[in-house]
Amino acid sequence: MKKSNKKLLNTVIIEVVLISISFIFIMPLILAITMSLQPPQSVFSFPPKFFPTAFHIKNYFDAFKTVPFARLLLNSAIVSIAITVGKLVTGTLAGYAFSNFRFTGRGLAFGFLFATLFLPAETIMIVPLFSLMNRFGWVNTYWALTIPFMASATNTFLMRQQFMTIPLSLEDAARIDGAGPIKYFLKILLPLPKSIIAGSAIINFVYSWNIYLWPLIVTMEDKMKTVQIGVKMLIDAESANNWGIIMAGTMIAVIPTLVVFFLLQNLFVKSLVGTGIKE
Repeated sequence: MKKSNKKLLNTVIIEVVLISISFIFIMPLILAITMSLQPPQSVFSFPPKFFPTAFHIKNYFDAFKTVPFARLLLNSAIVSIAITVGKLVTGTLAGYAFSNFRFTGRGLAFGFLFATLFLPAETIMIVPLFSLMNRFGWVNTYWALTIPFMASATNTFLMRQQFMTIPLSLEDAARIDGAGPIKYFLKILLPLPKSIIAGSAIINFVYSWNIYLWPLIVTMEDKMKTVQIGVKMLIDAESANNWGIIMAGTMIAVIPTLVVFFLLQNLFVKSLVGTGIKE
């Protein structure tokens, strides 16, 4: 077999395997979409249908009638955007400080920061966080839903690694031209890792959108709950046996993250590639 033919065969095999694996991962999503568009009598049909024979859009209207999804979507959007912006701001600033400034204890401080990545924060910090939010009077407010999550060791680590790939000679040249640390950061350094920032934004947005435990604990009124809790409210409602409505509610909660990902997927892929390149 010629080398070119062997290479082509290997490529075809790899593509077939990857497509098969992708189909396995996307199959539950396809099934959820199909169930959300089917009437109750067709949801549990056997064998299961992966493509709807008719579009029963009434499930989506019933989901909005059963649970105030419009308000919950607004809450999730506010919380997710605020947390994402907060994490990007704190992450880029801290990453810049750890990569470009020399100060006593820098390595020790970064070591402690990096060690927090191994802590199960959602289980260890729930009780002290709730106690702190209660003392501030922030329970059942946007402050409690956003402030505790506006800093991230992961973002700091990623931005520090990215900033360290930029030659220090660039900062020296900026100083010669009269640019101070802030101007150098805002005008020169920050615009360079756009793909990394976009990738981090996607990850942080999806993470913030899917938070369930903390909003469940810190919100008491339905008007302050997020869309993920709304899906649980839908399951607990009278329509609990109607999985068409439940899947419609699930898709309502999933669609915004899919839209964000598909709009920014090119930058996300570039961010994954860029993290492995060191100049």
